[in-house]
Amino acid sequence: MTRSHAWAGDDPPVLPAVAGLDPPATQPIDDQGWVDAQRPTGGPDAGDDAAISSTAPTLTPARLPMPRQPAARPAPPGTGTTLVLPYIGSPASRRTRRLRAWMLVAPIDLLSLLVPLAYSIHYWRGTIVAAGLATVFFAVGGHYRPRRHLSFLDELPSLCGRLLAAIAIVAIIAAIRHDSVAYSGEFIEAMVVSAVLVLVCRAATRKATEVARTRRWVEHNTLVVGSGPIGIELARVLRRYPRYGLRFAGHVDSEQRAEDAQVPLIGTLDRLPEAIAMAEADVVIIADPECAEGDLMDIMRQPGCVECDLWVVPRLWGSRGLGGGSDHIGAIPVVQISNTTLAGPRYAMKRMSDIVVASTALILLSPVLVVCALLAFCDGGRGIFFTQERVGRDGKQFKVFKFRSMRNGDEDESRTRWSIAGDQRVSMIGRFLRRTSLDELPQLWNVLRGDMTIVGPRPERPYFVEKFSAEYPEYARRHRMPVGLTGLAQVSGLRGDTPISDRTRFDNFYIENWSLWLDVKVVLRTMTEVFRGRGR
Repeated sequence: MTRSHAWAGDDPPVLPAVAGLDPPATQPIDDQGWVDAQRPTGGPDAGDDAAISSTAPTLTPARLPMPRQPAARPAPPGTGTTLVLPYIGSPASRRTRRLRAWMLVAPIDLLSLLVPLAYSIHYWRGTIVAAGLATVFFAVGGHYRPRRHLSFLDELPSLCGRLLAAIAIVAIIAAIRHDSVAYSGEFIEAMVVSAVLVLVCRAATRKATEVARTRRWVEHNTLVVGSGPIGIELARVLRRYPRYGLRFAGHVDSEQRAEDAQVPLIGTLDRLPEAIAMAEADVVIIADPECAEGDLMDIMRQPGCVECDLWVVPRLWGSRGLGGGSDHIGAIPVVQISNTTLAGPRYAMKRMSDIVVASTALILLSPVLVVCALLAFCDGGRGIFFTQERVGRDGKQFKVFKFRSMRNGDEDESRTRWSIAGDQRVSMIGRFLRRTSLDELPQLWNVLRGDMTIVGPRPERPYFVEKFSAEYPEYARRHRMPVGLTGLAQVSGLRGDTPISDRTRFDNFYIENWSLWLDVKVVLRTMTEVFRGRGR
């Protein structure tokens, strides 16, 4: 390869290089080990801006000595003949890729709230409860989420409000229990000291985090999806200002834009997981890719992408978002998108709640289960339970348990018949069980076994899963999480013979917006549906 043919297109693109930092991962190298660089002539401070901006000052070629690099990897599709060198991550990015700010902030917050126990154990119960409550309030308020722009003053109003709320709740309970104004006053004084200490430590931890980022002790490799003006500006800011804790690793864009991109790309969108692995990236920022949003989200849901922290530059910059969750890199607003797969601590939390709820329900509803079993026995004799193959999480099949509500029929018909509305095999008792959803109660055992969850997409038979997955592209994504005893689609009126496309949208909305409170709301609405007899 010669220098005259190292770049796709007529003119070589401007390289995203900054003096003092690592050279870009894509540069043409001649046989003597020299690299064609672009030396800015716009002044001593023009190097950072000119190196990335497409409107840089006039550049003059220069020949700079460059150490021999490892053998080049084949260029990903869509990058023309651009030479793509193996990415060399910084040692800090490798050591700190698993670190998150909350690992420092949360323990210090908790210890600060427990300081009164060091000099007095008179209020130990109230102190522990207040510390736990305040920590939960901080977590719910997003104070342990990663932030790119660190500012203690931005957090101060919310921190003070949540501290006061936690202290007030515990103080009111203490006043009711002890019926002593003096006791409550002394407790509040001790907690005020803790609250002040929390604020001081929070300011110190924010400063420590900023110093660690600025000195590049802590940094995370970052891919920018998009090579337009916004993507180029983001890369410039990340290279110039390390205080955001992100180390720019390269651009990724669509294959169509790769042919005339203003900056070299380390890969194309259809090979994004490979680019993430090559760059050892922890963070992906979606800036201005030339790609439909639906296609982009399908790519981001691939296994190689879901482990990264995902940030998005909103398209509407002119309006201020509601709430205090806004963040920015330089003057560019960014919004973090939560992981849409239920895994890690989130899945552990849901699984624990499932075990508690299912165990409690089986104990409390045991008389109801006995009555339903007797009704099923009187109606059809032995075989009070009905089992059937259903598809669960990640497409795994399992046997679901139900009270039998209809007479035995053709097994193949039961696997492939969609609606049984008006079916003569359903007896009067069976119709009552189905209308009140009491026939579903044995599925609590499926929940305890781990086949199902309390709230989630309803399980379907393999025949229909295959059929609906072929007809509706989004249907298969329902199986990112365990199937449920009840679901958001069902309590929203989508039961029985209702459009599959509507159910699919509700199920995926539930998965992507999951929270324990959403589960509570669905359970409460399910109880209302059962009491009203709005089952099948």
